[in-house]
Amino acid sequence: MTEIEWLLIGLAAVAAGAVNALAGGGTLITFPVLTALGIPTVVANITNTVALCPGYLAATFAQRKDLRGQRRRLCLYLPAGALGGTLGGFLLLHTGEQAFQAVVPYLILFAAGLLAAQDAFKAWLLRRSAHPGHLHSQENRGVLPAFLASLYGGYFGAGVSVIVLAVLGLMLDDPLNRLNALKQAISFAINIAAATFFLFSGLVLWPVALVMAVGALVGGTLGGKLAGRIRPVLLRWLVVAIGIGVAVVYLIR
Repeated sequence: MTEIEWLLIGLAAVAAGAVNALAGGGTLITFPVLTALGIPTVVANITNTVALCPGYLAATFAQRKDLRGQRRRLCLYLPAGALGGTLGGFLLLHTGEQAFQAVVPYLILFAAGLLAAQDAFKAWLLRRSAHPGHLHSQENRGVLPAFLASLYGGYFGAGVSVIVLAVLGLMLDDPLNRLNALKQAISFAINIAAATFFLFSGLVLWPVALVMAVGALVGGTLGGKLAGRIRPVLLRWLVVAIGIGVAVVYLIR
């Protein structure tokens, strides 16, 4: 790769880290950049998954206080997330480059749609949690939907946090901050399990992954500092527009 290409990868990772800290959807930035530079889609997706691990760990660590008192849930959902992430990674490796290229635009559109609906879903969840007497916690029943969401997360990953939060919101009776913390932990389990599985695939571009990991950490730090100055909703819709545009380009190609 040329110096300009390395610079583009680094800048995309910084942007993705900042976007994830502020609004979510950073994968919709990094994945298209990697494929635009000629990296095969499966390899780009695998490398992207590995590079995102530090970001998921940091997000989980940052919300660790809200995980207190959720030990039973963690024991139920983390294994389901890890198993789903591993099987999703297995499915990705056995999809094949050509088949994965065919489904990529639809996966991107799906992720963009999830991101677009995120604010509306959170508003619904807040209204629902305002009436705790009408809620019924169904922790055990939520494991299967969480596992299915984890399959998607291990396979592609973009927007998986929105799906996991939706599952938790439907099944558990708790405030949004506690559900969000649990979502972060499950998302980390999905990502780290898929990434660990990919370590043995021989398809990880390690120099690219390392540059992206550093860039994402820098971007996440910058995003945290800009949190009070930038409206997340505007940034989120910008990422949604980028995702739709990228999906259209993939469909045309």
